[in-house]
Amino acid sequence: MIERIETGTRMSKIVKHNGTAYLCGQVGDGDTVAAQTRDCLARIDDLLVKAGSSRKQLLQVTIWLADMSDFAEMNEVWDAWVPEGCAPARACGEAKLAREALKVEMIVTAAYD
Repeated sequence: MIERIETGTRMSKIVKHNGTAYLCGQVGDGDTVAAQTRDCLARIDDLLVKAGSSRKQLLQVTIWLADMSDFAEMNEVWDAWVPEGCAPARACGEAKLAREALKVEMIVTAAYD
């Protein structure tokens, strides 16, 4: 069975199937990549709860940065957020994001109970 949570015309915020939760891409507010990363991760936390999951159940995360020179700043916030021993498979690349002010976007796949 497929369960869709917060579904709109274009996308669902969460899609659950066979013990896996797929979150739509998340961005954050703020003027710096650190601020946007913190806000983005808080939004991911909220969606993980709605999916019946948590940071400890992360499977894979794809991170897009508007500028790879922000990699270290983003990682500083990321490293503090990921529980020790629970690092997911991860990829990070540079991309033009949906709005010029955006500096980071994350796409998360996690297991749920």
